Amino acid sequence: MSEYSARSTSTMMGKLSHIRGMRPREIGAMQDCVEELSDSVDQLSRSMKEMNEIKGSNFGMIMSDVQTWVSAAMTDEDTCMEGFAGKVMNGKVKTAVREKIVNVAHLTSNALALINSYAALHN
Repeated sequence: MSEYSARSTSTMMGKLSHIRGMRPREIGAMQDCVEELSDSVDQLSRSMKEMNEIKGSNFGMIMSDVQTWVSAAMTDEDTCMEGFAGKVMNGKVKTAVREKIVNVAHLTSNALALINSYAALHN
């Protein structure tokens, strides 16, 4: 779910970055955010694929990788939001982006919590 949300948010932001009347800083922040979300999607996708490869002998190594990738996805999402900090950004654009990124970040955070709980069960 987190991967899907990040992917759809990235697509939406790519479209938003072409709206007329946006200032260069807004366009730059949108483009940076699309790149960060793309990285996030890649990390979440890789995590899901690796979770399917877990066997008894490789559990610890794979879980460590998955935890790292999902944490990195959260960092990417936070970095995206940083581009919209301050009063320079348009209120409507900032609000729309913030709402979407906060949703993606919550889903990713929930995914990490579930992954951490799963890993703890096997320690």
